[in-house]
Amino acid sequence: MAETIEETYEGEVRRKVIRKAFRIEETSSTTTTTTMTTPAKLFGKDLGEYDEVDVDELLSKLSPEEINLLAKEVDPDDSFLPPSQRCNYECEKDPTGPLNRKKLIDHINKQALETPDIPELKPYVAGTVRGKKWIPPPPTVKEQEVQEQITIDLGDEYERALTDATQEEIIDLAAILGFHSMMNQDQYHASLLNKGQPVGLGWDGITKASTPKFFPQDPPNMTDVDKTIQQVKDDDRTLIDLNWNNIKNISDEKFETLFEAMAANTHLETVSLTNVGLTDRTALKLADAIEKNATLRVVNVETNFISPTVIVRLIKSLLKTKIVEEFRASNQRLQVLGNKNEMEITSLVEQNPTLLRLGLHLEYNDARHRIATHLQRNIDTIRKDLTLRLQFRFFNNLHRKSALIK
Repeated sequence: MAETIEETYEGEVRRKVIRKAFRIEETSSTTTTTTMTTPAKLFGKDLGEYDEVDVDELLSKLSPEEINLLAKEVDPDDSFLPPSQRCNYECEKDPTGPLNRKKLIDHINKQALETPDIPELKPYVAGTVRGKKWIPPPPTVKEQEVQEQITIDLGDEYERALTDATQEEIIDLAAILGFHSMMNQDQYHASLLNKGQPVGLGWDGITKASTPKFFPQDPPNMTDVDKTIQQVKDDDRTLIDLNWNNIKNISDEKFETLFEAMAANTHLETVSLTNVGLTDRTALKLADAIEKNATLRVVNVETNFISPTVIVRLIKSLLKTKIVEEFRASNQRLQVLGNKNEMEITSLVEQNPTLLRLGLHLEYNDARHRIATHLQRNIDTIRKDLTLRLQFRFFNNLHRKSALIK
C-alpha cells in the first residue's frame, strides 16, 4: 500500500511516495490480526536516507571549535593514531620542557610526604577488631562429604609397624607407592637407589643446587688441511680417516680440491666434515666424489649449511657404489626437511642394501619407522653371513682396536 504526494517548489514538481508495511498473521481460527511496523528513524528521518549523505562535505562546513566538540564526543578506534589523540582528555597546559626523571621522582615523594593522612573513623588498637568481622558460611553437605576422611582398618600388625617406623622409612615407603608430592627430588632418587636418605632433610627439606661438574673443552683440531689434501691426492695408504671437524675458515677452493682428489683415492674410508661451514655448492662436489669413490665407508657432514634438497642428493649418491655404511647429516641450518624430502629420503634408503646407520632428524613417524625397519633388516642380513660380516666396517672392529666378530 503506497500513497503519492506531490510537492511544488518554484515550478519544480517533486513526487514523494510513502510506503507503509503491514504484517498479517494467521491463527488457527477465522480471526486475523494486523500489525503495523514503523521503520526506524533518526532525527525524524529514515536510516536509509543517511546512506547518501556526504560526510566530508558536512565536516567542511564545521568550524574548528565545532570539530573539537565533535572529537570529544567520539572515541576513535584507530591504531594509526597516536595514543594522545585516541582519548577525550586534552591537556591545555603549556609544556614545561624535557623530562627530568630525578626531579619528577623528588616531586612525587615530596607530595606524598606533605599530603596529610586520611583520619581514621576508629583508631587502631592492637588486639581489637574494627568493623564487622567476616564469618565464613557453614560448608554444604557435599563439601562435608568430600572433606570426610576415609578410615581404613589396616590391622594391628600394620598399625604397629607404621607407628614405630622412622621418618626415613616413611619416605622410602612413599617413594615406593609413588607419592612424589610428599618428598623432594633428592629423597625420591635416594629411595629408588637404596642409598639412604640425605642427612638433615625431613618432610620439609629443600633440595639444594648441586655444583655442576667441570668438563674440559675439547682440544682444537690441529690437522694440517693442505697436508691432508696432498695425502689424498697422492693416495697415501696411511690416511684412512680424514678428520676436519671444527676447523674454521676453510675456503671453497680447498673443499673442491679435496673432493676432486677423493674421487680417485683407493684407501680413504672415513670422512668427517662436522662444523666446517660446508655449503650446497661444495656439498654437490662431495656427492660427485662419493659416486666415484669405491672405499668410503663413513661420511659425516653434520652441523653445516646444507639444504634439504642437497641432503637428498647426497643420500642418492650412496646408491651409485653401495659401499657407504654410515651417513650423518643432522643439525643443519634448516632443521625441518619437509614431508616431500623425507619421503624421498625414505625411498632412497629402502633401495640401499648396505647402509647400516643414518644420522638425520626426521619429523614424520612413517619415515622414521620405515627407515629404522630397513636399517635393521640390513644389519640382520649381513650378520647371518660371516663372509659379508667381515667385509663391513660396522661389524669388523679392527679399526676400533677390538677383536673380530666370531
